[in-house]
Amino acid sequence: MSIGKNFPDFNLLNQDGKTRSLKDYAGHWLVLYVYPKDDTPGCTVQGKSFTAEKAHFDKLNVSIVGISQDDVNSHKDFCTKYSFTIELLADPQASLLNAAKVGQSEWKGTMYWNRTTFLIDAKGVLRKVYENVKPEGHEKVLLADIEEMQRH
Repeated sequence: MSIGKNFPDFNLLNQDGKTRSLKDYAGHWLVLYVYPKDDTPGCTVQGKSFTAEKAHFDKLNVSIVGISQDDVNSHKDFCTKYSFTIELLADPQASLLNAAKVGQSEWKGTMYWNRTTFLIDAKGVLRKVYENVKPEGHEKVLLADIEEMQRH
């Protein structure tokens, strides 16, 4: 993925089974964060952190969307269990994960998608990529970067 280029379009289901595409977020900045697996420790920290800061992102006109290869039912259970107010997209065929060139790593013999975040502006242009993200505090880094970018 190249900074300054249009982010690939997608048609994926969210945790409620509603089809979402890039154009659904037009006019808003989009934080699209890739996480390895629902209901695992780091992924839970990330979901809780984004939910806790959602009002701050809303004030900046930013949508928060998580994506993993888990299915809709898994996402629904994950959101319900932790009262997430963010949206999660299911990419079981890895169509967007592959189109966005997200890397993978092996852990205990299983391949997982690398924790990566894409910051996309209101016109669908990729503005920044965060790779090998640490779940703790990542939302604070994003808020600071977005506030800085929106000032210029």
